[in-house]
Amino acid sequence: MRRLLRKRPALGMALLSGVSTAVGIVIVLAIDWFPVQASTAAPQIDTLWDVLMIASVPVFVLVMSVALYSVFAFRAEPGDLSDGAPIHGNTRLEVIWVTIPFIMVSALAVYGWVVLEDIEAKQTDPLIVNVNGQQFAWRFDYPEEGKVKSTQLVLPKDRDVEFRVKTDDVLHDFWVPQFRLKTDAVPGLTTKIRVTPSRLGEYDVVCAELCGLGHSTMRAAVRVVTPEDFDAWIAKEQKSETDGGAAAAGGDEAAAGKQLFTETGCNACHTLADAESSSAIGPGLDELSADAEKFGKQDKQSPEEYVKASTEDPGAFLVPNFNDGVMPADYAKQLSPEELDTLVKYLLSVSGEEKP
Repeated sequence: MRRLLRKRPALGMALLSGVSTAVGIVIVLAIDWFPVQASTAAPQIDTLWDVLMIASVPVFVLVMSVALYSVFAFRAEPGDLSDGAPIHGNTRLEVIWVTIPFIMVSALAVYGWVVLEDIEAKQTDPLIVNVNGQQFAWRFDYPEEGKVKSTQLVLPKDRDVEFRVKTDDVLHDFWVPQFRLKTDAVPGLTTKIRVTPSRLGEYDVVCAELCGLGHSTMRAAVRVVTPEDFDAWIAKEQKSETDGGAAAAGGDEAAAGKQLFTETGCNACHTLADAESSSAIGPGLDELSADAEKFGKQDKQSPEEYVKASTEDPGAFLVPNFNDGVMPADYAKQLSPEELDTLVKYLLSVSGEEKP
């Protein structure tokens, strides 16, 4: 090969590039780049990726082969400080290396557009799911299914779904890797994305946009179930919503408070054993009664007043070792006064004896 490169460099580089390209294509196709395919769009996107890789490998190999050959074949001898010979260039080569990449990029762009058009084709009678992102939790509601609300995303297999995504605070990105589709959650806007789940299983919603200290924990469970199981889950959630409202009206504030704690995303940042949450982004709440009494005395507040004030204005008093600007400051708008009172009483009741 060395002798061939010296005598016939073009042929030698072509052979070397061909072998390297074949090996490179085999390698990139053998790598398991993505998680399991769980939507009808996933195979199309994976195939598009494979095509891009197959097209990229020969371009990379060709460019690097010419560059490396030029570096070694035309390098200056030690001590040679003279200028290189003036070379006009080769018009034919210049036309070739502009035309071929143009054709390749144009073909890939057209192929990508065809895939995108197919994925974004308007669906008939999709399941509507409203997605709301906030630091650092996801909330979902099903407006056409009795306004069911949940902190986990449950979807029926083989049914078209339209996500309507928004955010209460900063920029987030709604992404289920197994679906291969994502969209930004932009303050003040509602973005839409369409998916058809095709595989039963449990997955994760991931925030793919840096959104603050708790960004890495901003996840939610996704369950793709059979249509029958989905209908059963909807019926159960509707009953739970009704029972929760009845419990609050009937005096069972603990159940209603726990539901509020979960639905408003408090469990995404705070540890509370009763709610089975273990996040450490914000202060732990298992000792809230004692902490509320201790810190509330500084402003002559009762434990209830302290917890309520800390919820409405998180920056008014910071628990030692925790930073300002992490907890959303709009809970006074998200919750009615009655809901806030219910939440405060629940937190104090499950974290020790409630103080009078």
